[in-house]
Amino acid sequence: MPISLRTILYLLRFYPPYFGAGVSVKHINADITSITVQMKMRFWNRNYVGTHFGGSLYSMCDPWYMFILLEHLGKECVVWDKGAEIDFVSPGKGTMTAVFEIDHQTIHRLRANVQDNQKHLPVFETTVTNENGEIVARLKKTLYVRKKRPKQPTD
Repeated sequence: MPISLRTILYLLRFYPPYFGAGVSVKHINADITSITVQMKMRFWNRNYVGTHFGGSLYSMCDPWYMFILLEHLGKECVVWDKGAEIDFVSPGKGTMTAVFEIDHQTIHRLRANVQDNQKHLPVFETTVTNENGEIVARLKKTLYVRKKRPKQPTD
């Protein structure tokens, strides 16, 4: 029996790097086009100056766009993280929140585009905010999306 994406996302809270960093999935919308992630401040995930580690802020943002596209494009597509940029705007204290969304129009466009059997490099953007809604970081994530190549017969 295959495991659903919802179950995988729930179980990620126990993945040691996320558990240790205090990262958890707080909300997944019904059609899995939006995932809200939070990271609580704990004594073990703050740096010398009392703010969230930059690496933890990036880590909380890492796989979510890939998960959304894998869910919607299916097994006939390859979806990988290709690159990322993070701009730290202000010190992160308290609980950090980020929302990762891909609208249906973008998903349908990518599904159509991959039919050309070429790679596509969509870029998605989000912000990490603190409890007051102030921006702590801006993230740009580039994904690699391509239709899987047919397996070549072996002789």
